[in-house]
Amino acid sequence: MNRRYHARHPKSRGPARMDTKYLEVVPNERIVWTNDEDEEGVVTTVTFEDQGGKTLLTFHEVYPSKEALEEALQGSAAALPEQLEQLDELLSSKSE
Repeated sequence: MNRRYHARHPKSRGPARMDTKYLEVVPNERIVWTNDEDEEGVVTTVTFEDQGGKTLLTFHEVYPSKEALEEALQGSAAALPEQLEQLDELLSSKSE
C-alpha cells in the first residue's frame, strides 16, 4: 500500500511531500514502512507490545549507509523524541 502525504511547517517555505510505502501491517503488533521510492531507502519498523494494560512501543530504523544515518540524526530523527512525547500526551488524554 502506498500513500502520499503533504506536511507544512511554519518555518518552511512550502509543503514537504512524503511518499510512504507500507511493507507490512500486522494489527496491534507491527507496522513496517519506507518513505523512499526505491528499495535502498530507510526502513522503519514500529512494534507494539502489551505490558499489562500499557503498550511498549519500539521504534527501529535501518539506514542504507552511515552517511544516511548521520544526515537523519541532524534532521528528522532529532525530532523523534518530541514526536513520541506528543503521542504519549495525546494517548494519555484519550484514556482519561
